[in-house]
Amino acid sequence: MKTIHIGTSCPYDVLIERGNLKNSGSLIAKVLSSKKAAVITDDTVGALYSETLLNSLAEAGINASVFTFPHGEQSKNLATLGNIYDFLCDAGITRSDFLIALGGGVVGDITGFAAATFLRGIQFVQIPTTLLAQVDSSVGGKTAIDIKGGKNLVGSFKQPALVICDSNTLHTLPSEELACGMAEVIKYGMIRDKALFELIESHDLDNVLSVINEIVYTCINIKRSVVEKDEFDKGERMILNFGHTLGHAIEGWHNYTDYTHGMGVAAGMCMITKRFCSAEITSRLVKCVEAYKLPASSEAPMSKLLPYCTKDKKCESDNISYIVCEEIGNAEIRRVPVAEFTRLMSEEE
Repeated sequence: MKTIHIGTSCPYDVLIERGNLKNSGSLIAKVLSSKKAAVITDDTVGALYSETLLNSLAEAGINASVFTFPHGEQSKNLATLGNIYDFLCDAGITRSDFLIALGGGVVGDITGFAAATFLRGIQFVQIPTTLLAQVDSSVGGKTAIDIKGGKNLVGSFKQPALVICDSNTLHTLPSEELACGMAEVIKYGMIRDKALFELIESHDLDNVLSVINEIVYTCINIKRSVVEKDEFDKGERMILNFGHTLGHAIEGWHNYTDYTHGMGVAAGMCMITKRFCSAEITSRLVKCVEAYKLPASSEAPMSKLLPYCTKDKKCESDNISYIVCEEIGNAEIRRVPVAEFTRLMSEEE
C-alpha cells in the first residue's frame, strides 16, 4: 500500500491501494476509536459500494447508518445539507462519532461541510470513488456547497481524519466521469509537473487506466506539497485553480446540469492559455484535452461568463486572481482589477 502523509494543521494519511474499500473498516479503526458512523453517499455510488463498505465497517465493530441523496452537482445545496443534518440527528450522531464520505467530489464536499458544522465539528473520512475526487477534492480540506449566487460560495476548511483510495472503483466509472477527472490531472501536469503532462500526452481516454495508479499518486503528492505550504488558500495554493476561474463560470452558465466540473476546467484552462500563452503551449494543451474527450472552448459568450467570474470566491475587493502557465509545469498567479480582467478576456470575442 502507498501512503502519502499530509502535514497540515490536522495531519492525516492518504492510503492508496487496489481493494482498499473492502478493508476500509480496519483502516479506519486504526485512526478513529468511535464505533458509530454515518455514511453519506449518492444513489449511484451507494448502489455500487455501500454494501461493501458497511460489511467492512461491521467487521471492524463499527455501526453505521447510510444517507443517500440524488447524484449530481444540483444536489450540492442547502436543501441537501439540511436533510443530512436531520438524518444525523435522527441517527443519534454525537461529537465523538464520525462521518464517511463515499463518492465523488459532490459527496466529499457536502459531507465535509456537514462534518465541519454539525455539532460545531466532528471527524470525517474521505473514501473517494471517482478520479476527480481521488486526485483532487478529497485532499486538502476544502468543503463547500453551491448557492444561487455561485459555486462553492459557502464552505469551510475541514481536513479529513483519513483518505482511503481504491483504484478498483475507477474501473466502474462511465467514460465521461473518467474524462472529468482527467481534466484535473491535466491541470496538475500543467501547473507543476512536466513529466506528468508528458505521461498524460502519451495516453488517451481509452488506455489511461493502465497508468492510473502512478497518476493518482503523483497528483496527490503534488497537492500535498502545495497544501502543506498554504493550507488556507492565501498564496501558492491558488495555482490549483488553473482553469477554474472560467470553468466555474461555464458550469454556472449551464446551470450545473449538462456540463461537468471537469468539462468546465478543461475549457477554462484552454481559453486562458489561448489568451495569454504561446501557440505551441496552447496547441499541446488543446490536443491533450481533446484526447480525453474534453472541450477546449465554450459556446457561452464571454459577456455572459464574466459576471459569474466576478461573483467567484477568487475575487477579493475589486481584484480577481487567475492562473497562467506560460511553460508546462510552471504556474503563475496573476492578480488584476476586475475591470482589467474583463477587458483582457473580452478581447477574445
